[in-house]
Amino acid sequence: MDSRDTKTVVIGAGAAGLATAAELRRRGVPVLVLERSDAVASSWRTRYDRLRLNSSRPFSKLPGSRYARGTGMFPSRNAVVDYLERYARDNELEVRFRTRVDRIERNGTGWLLQTSTGEIAAEHVVVAAGYEHTFSVPRWPGRDRFAGRLIHSAEYRRPEEFRGDDVLVVGPGSSGMEVAYDLVEGGARRVRLAVRTPPNIILRDPLGPLFGRLVVKLPASWGDRIMNFARRQKVGDLSAFGLPEPEEGAVSRLKRLRVAPAIVDRDVIEAIRDGRIEIVGAVESLDESGVRLSDGGRVEPDAVIAATGYRPRLEPMVGHLEVLDDHGAPIATSGEAAPGLRFVGYIPRPGQLGLMGREAKEAARGIAARRRGGAPIRGRAAIARRPAARGA
Repeated sequence: MDSRDTKTVVIGAGAAGLATAAELRRRGVPVLVLERSDAVASSWRTRYDRLRLNSSRPFSKLPGSRYARGTGMFPSRNAVVDYLERYARDNELEVRFRTRVDRIERNGTGWLLQTSTGEIAAEHVVVAAGYEHTFSVPRWPGRDRFAGRLIHSAEYRRPEEFRGDDVLVVGPGSSGMEVAYDLVEGGARRVRLAVRTPPNIILRDPLGPLFGRLVVKLPASWGDRIMNFARRQKVGDLSAFGLPEPEEGAVSRLKRLRVAPAIVDRDVIEAIRDGRIEIVGAVESLDESGVRLSDGGRVEPDAVIAATGYRPRLEPMVGHLEVLDDHGAPIATSGEAAPGLRFVGYIPRPGQLGLMGREAKEAARGIAARRRGGAPIRGRAAIARRPAARGA
């Protein structure tokens, strides 16, 4: 496809972008996928070895495709990479690699993409660059003075690198808890988990995505009560170990901040109960040899692993178009954010890969209808939501 003739462009060759491109092709819409790295599923390739999907295989499929025979109920990192590679091949998707999209500008009735390989004009653009695009490490006071090893969990690969070490993991989300457990199992001498806000915890379960999908449709207060009951029954009271029940329920927090619960295996909970993973206060500052905590304590770990989340980092690309909320996430996650501009893959929900497939179908239907001269399809979030509150 010559870039001068491009009509529809998808940005990102992860699950959301590949699914959207495949659905467009099924509807006869020519589409070009732009990917900044040199392979599909680039973010999956760099995650830690132990990583598995939090959602089960039946709820993690893209439209028209199954996982290879023998794939586990919770597919591994490598299984997901293989699945997405095969998906791109089977759907004969045109992906232009090593092409970074820097900025999207209005261009008459369409769009002009400024990329690392030149300008591309398009009538329709789908941004699917990933909700977890860029990792974020807090600017703790004294961070640059710390003499030990300090990395983000996105840079963590395997526990052998930390065998015999005293390690502080910061952040009690799914990644933080899993990395802490991986370190415990892999021979770290001591593992602590720093917690500022106690997490809503869910045990990994094959039917979890279905349960979660139903609960998030309820009013937040009802959903919170159901999730709290499930936590008490399956996880139990962890207050004595430093993890009291959160003040804000799982559904309320998800809807207010787009922060998903921590989904872990029972083995992680048992490691907390038996003290192999020690819960400590939040990080306040660092110095040359240690970390000062919010509870007044101080620890001197050999390494700090910050499981402190990711940012979509869409501001350089589309921040000037007034389509992002105060947290830098898309305001409209269904339907058009602006005429001819859509976002896919930015809704944090249980069974996210399956949800991306449904989003892709909706986006493709809308684009195909516009190309036929129909009216824009307005989804549940095409009417801009009020930007989320800052500072939670």
